[in-house]
Amino acid sequence: MKTIQFSRIDKAKFFRTLNKRVNSYFKENNIQRTGNWLLYAKAILMFSLFLVPFILILSISNMPQWVMALLMVVTGIGMAGVGMNVMHDANHESFSKRKWVNKLMGSSMYILAGNVYNWKVQHNVLHHTFTNIKDHDEDIDAGRIIRFSKHSQWLKLHKIQKYYSIFVYGLLTINWAITTDIKQMHRYLKRKLSYGKFPNPATEWTKLVVTKVAYYLFWVVLPIVVLDIAWWKVLIGFFIMHYTAGMILSLVFQLAHIVPNTEMPLPDKDGNLEHTWAVHQLYTTSNFAPTNWFVNFYTGGLNHQVEHHIFPHISHVHYGKLAKIVKETAAEFNLPYNEYATMRKAIIEHFRHLGVLGQKPELA
Repeated sequence: MKTIQFSRIDKAKFFRTLNKRVNSYFKENNIQRTGNWLLYAKAILMFSLFLVPFILILSISNMPQWVMALLMVVTGIGMAGVGMNVMHDANHESFSKRKWVNKLMGSSMYILAGNVYNWKVQHNVLHHTFTNIKDHDEDIDAGRIIRFSKHSQWLKLHKIQKYYSIFVYGLLTINWAITTDIKQMHRYLKRKLSYGKFPNPATEWTKLVVTKVAYYLFWVVLPIVVLDIAWWKVLIGFFIMHYTAGMILSLVFQLAHIVPNTEMPLPDKDGNLEHTWAVHQLYTTSNFAPTNWFVNFYTGGLNHQVEHHIFPHISHVHYGKLAKIVKETAAEFNLPYNEYATMRKAIIEHFRHLGVLGQKPELA
């Protein structure tokens, strides 16, 4: 794989100016860049949404099947909420100023069916560094089933991807649970990728096996043993939880990067990109529903993707305030600041964009 090099020349000194203004904001207001009481309260709420419904299912006998299904939907909503509000900040080391707290909260990834090592490599290293760059940002690689980039191979089935993609989105986290983690770990360890010090491969494989076994014991074996529910009913509930969470997490990501106002640049023949890393983030990322309180609260500030991508080590609870600084600075330097005023508009534009990407290249 060709080495990518961002431009080192920021003639307008955009990032230096922006970073200075953001530093001044925290200093003048005497606040930490990490989470605060609001984030900790949200963590309790999201863990409750995730675990309490499942505990109720285990505790109450003769619960109607439709009630169990509904509770698993709530569990899926909580699962996505923990991922966006707790795990995400913690594995960016912005949940708390204490490393052990970040490590503990980041480990919630294991009860979300994922793996911390894999997630940090895919998200922190590949996605945040090489945002929207084909063959480097794995978040825009959906295999052959969905064409997210105009640079990807086109297949006839992509003509209707704007219709079937929504059904595929729900499979995100269940793929983590079944196959994705195994494939990623093999690939990342072979390439010697890591976020920080390269880990011991044997240790990481052991963690993967142990956490996967514990995961299935908790979510699948336990309800079968405790409630004596038919195995196929348990698997249906398990699928409902994952499909709900996968749908939410997939949509939040797509609205930030796979929309018409974001770019998917390619390096030149020597692997050089036109912009510096920070400016690259402005071109490849978009906000949505920036003033919607509920969207901001539930998605863990991931509707403020521009701010998150430029300042990934700052907790999402500060993005609303930082957005004004970033937006004004981008305008001052005549740089893009992509955003959709509402989530509805972003969703419409995303699927419209999938339609364009689904057209045969010479017709698009």
